[in-house]
Amino acid sequence: MDWAPTVATGLVLALVFGTIARRLGQSPLLGYLLAGVLIGPHTPGFVGSADLAGQLADVGVILLMFGVGLGFSFQDLWSVRRLAVPGALAASGVVVLLGTGLGLALSWPLGGALVLGMCLATASTVLIVRGMTDLGMLASAPGRIAVGWSLVEDLITVVLLVVLPAIAPSAAGEAVVAVPLWQALSWSLGKVVLLAAIVVYGGGFVVPRLLALVARAQSRELFTLAVLTFALSVAFVAAEVFGVSVALGAFFAGMVVGRSDLAHQAAADALPMRDAFAVLFFVAVGMLFDPLYVVDHPLTVVAALSFVLVGKPLVAVALMLRRGQSLKTALSVGAGLAQVSEFSFLLAGLATSLSILPEGGRDLVVAVALSSIAASPMLFRMVVPIEHWLLRHPRLGQWFAPSAKEVLDPASAGGGALGQHVVICGFGRVGSVLGEFLTARSVPFVVIEMDRTLAENLRARGVNVLWGDAGSPMLLDRAGIERARAVVLTTPDSVTQRLALEHVRSVRPDVEVLVRAHSTAQLHELAQLPKTRAVNAERELGFAMARELLEALGASRIEAEVTVLSAERRPAGMGTAPRLFEIEVRATAAVVGQTLAEIGLPSSALVVAVVRGGVHLVARGPTRLEQGDVVIVFATGEDSQSVERVLTVGAG
Repeated sequence: MDWAPTVATGLVLALVFGTIARRLGQSPLLGYLLAGVLIGPHTPGFVGSADLAGQLADVGVILLMFGVGLGFSFQDLWSVRRLAVPGALAASGVVVLLGTGLGLALSWPLGGALVLGMCLATASTVLIVRGMTDLGMLASAPGRIAVGWSLVEDLITVVLLVVLPAIAPSAAGEAVVAVPLWQALSWSLGKVVLLAAIVVYGGGFVVPRLLALVARAQSRELFTLAVLTFALSVAFVAAEVFGVSVALGAFFAGMVVGRSDLAHQAAADALPMRDAFAVLFFVAVGMLFDPLYVVDHPLTVVAALSFVLVGKPLVAVALMLRRGQSLKTALSVGAGLAQVSEFSFLLAGLATSLSILPEGGRDLVVAVALSSIAASPMLFRMVVPIEHWLLRHPRLGQWFAPSAKEVLDPASAGGGALGQHVVICGFGRVGSVLGEFLTARSVPFVVIEMDRTLAENLRARGVNVLWGDAGSPMLLDRAGIERARAVVLTTPDSVTQRLALEHVRSVRPDVEVLVRAHSTAQLHELAQLPKTRAVNAERELGFAMARELLEALGASRIEAEVTVLSAERRPAGMGTAPRLFEIEVRATAAVVGQTLAEIGLPSSALVVAVVRGGVHLVARGPTRLEQGDVVIVFATGEDSQSVERVLTVGAG
């Protein structure tokens, strides 16, 4: 039981500090690393076994890289290739050069200096996803670009894990090398290509079929065991047969399973175990960190941290603006890239074991990682304030705003000045549906869309579109809100919505505004504003499911509809307005064979038509009802229920 004190103490502290970090708005990774520091040999108190923690962490590395491969998507990368690939190469290249310069200034060998730069150049996909989710931008253009950018950096890291062992002799400064460097690199990369071909293509044919076979056994334990066996087996073969890292083998294994239609179940079963072992990995990294390194080398840590928090984001923002992206997109991507990835620990650990990176180099990488991970949530929260501060200063805003050539003029697209049109802010899944309805009714509309690619596609289809942030008064004015019949705000950013709504009301207090509400509180707040209608997607989905549930429990369609209508209108203080209802005459109903004048319907209910065999009959007093007729009634909810009782009650 020698392993128990280290594992138990490490996990308990990781749980405590991870929870504290999360409550403070930080990443739990920060808490895991701090837990490792506390049980490491460089701090007083309990000292765990770093060797044992490292061995358990190796399993975490395998499962961590397996999860990366499982979620890796060439399609996602391909969709943003024009920005992600050159952007990652440029921004990472700048940080590599800066990090290399810092390493050389510290009198490190060139190989160690290069590795330092490489460790500082890669960002964490996990932190990017969390930050973009908090901003509500994960599914939008900034989220896709940042994640694609991070995938490119992950690929670079994977290549470096292969290359480092090949360049270790020369980088370590040894005078004698068994084979030339180019030959060693070629041999290493050749083995990787062969491994990838066998695992990805051969395994892509065999593994999905084996997983499907195991899945038919209807045993979740066996399926989980099959997934983990495949991941560990490929990692072992990669290390023992092909001489590459277990991390690379696990990455390829994840890619193979990710191509299967059982990938989601594999992720659901394997990733929780991955997370548990990954905690031990971060605890082990923290145990190797010497906090005194920061005290002894404060300027070095500050310099390296500035490369990550300032240098890389500035390059990313400048490149994004140069490529025609909006200021908010550029700032969001820059904030996402301003931290050090967990894979930098793998790279630093491998380089240290190969004597490429000095011992102090690993401490420097961990110190920068701890600081950047702690700063990441704050940087994401600063995106919106910085954007609006820049745009509210005329000189700065004019520099950052899209130029006249980059923004499509609605008049040029529509062939003339628009009037009595609808302005749609955001043309994603919601906005595009509204656009289809407006097109069907021949109602002109102008779109304000922040996704540059989507805006260009809409422009090619002849849609009146302005590219940029809907919160910009300039864009709203160019969209013609002073002449618009209605303004629709479907953008997922509540801050942008508020700014747009304020400007619209200042220009046109009387225009109808339809807003996508993101919470019940926001729905109630918007309902109090004049000429403003709000819709909450989750609430409407709940009402739709309630209708189906009530009918499944035996309620009639009218009863279910009236019940839901009453609930829908209650929060806004609205009455039950009349609407059309369809009521079918049952075969056992007493009214079969009677006329409308004879059955005694409520006087406030209007029978619009009677549908018989698909033919609409004009409803009059002498109209005689037959079995299966569908009566269309215009009435309030209460009157419609009375009509339903009359038309469906059985004969005595």
